[in-house]
Amino acid sequence: MPLILISGYPSSGKTYRSEQLIDFFKAKIAQADAADARLSKLTIHHLTDQNLGLSRDVYAAARSEKDARATLSSAIKRLLTRDAIVVADAMNYIKGFRYQLYCEAKAVQTPNCVIHIGTPVDKCRELNAAALESGSGGYAPELFENLVFRYEEPNGMTRWDSPLFTVPYDDATPPLDAIWDALIGSDGNVKLVRPNAATVLKPATETNYLYELDRTTSDIVAAISAWQRDHEGEAGGEVAVQGVESVIELPSSPLALPQLQRLRRAFIGLNRQHSLTKDRIGALFVDYLNDAFAK
Repeated sequence: MPLILISGYPSSGKTYRSEQLIDFFKAKIAQADAADARLSKLTIHHLTDQNLGLSRDVYAAARSEKDARATLSSAIKRLLTRDAIVVADAMNYIKGFRYQLYCEAKAVQTPNCVIHIGTPVDKCRELNAAALESGSGGYAPELFENLVFRYEEPNGMTRWDSPLFTVPYDDATPPLDAIWDALIGSDGNVKLVRPNAATVLKPATETNYLYELDRTTSDIVAAISAWQRDHEGEAGGEVAVQGVESVIELPSSPLALPQLQRLRRAFIGLNRQHSLTKDRIGALFVDYLNDAFAK
């Protein structure tokens, strides 16, 4: 069943909007009559840092934050069943993590969406300070600023952030009906998503698959670096990859090798257990890079 990712700055009102959405969905489910037997069986799971036993301090260190994301990912995998809607009300500010959860949803043939809580950072800062003062929550000021700096805003042009619904802070009537229709359907027939080779998680059985995954991605990174050396000072550009129909569309600003290597490692981590054929690795990595550069 559908996976809903809530994303926004710290103290932006993610939980408030999540509860607003859940109340609306529960009312829709309660209206289902006997003819909508499957719809009436739906349950909703609201995942937050609090009910997962995570404190806000986990975001202060890379190791604890990584463990926190693993905890959330495991909970989503466990709860994402045929008769459940999962609302992941957490930071979800890293686009690579949203991509990972998109793959999890598609692997079980369920739709997903991202809801971006569009609260301005100054308002979030004000709300955070009030929460700290009242003792009702909030993030330490230094941690708050760090999370704001690192926030990677969802982009509806990428597959994993689509469909994207942005809810402004002062919007009293968020598009709840549109979210319901996008995930469930106006006719109440829950939508199914067809998994593809990039998202079906199966044991990698092809001989030397991990070697090919490492070698192919390394060659593509090297090709980008070589192109940039040969065209120093040029903005943007296209890099052709042998055996791949699509070209790599470079951004206007130069790409540093550490940045490319981070993207490469993220792609390898996401596809290490996939059953991809060797000739598909290059095409998928090119698509992954183009999505990342378009951000």
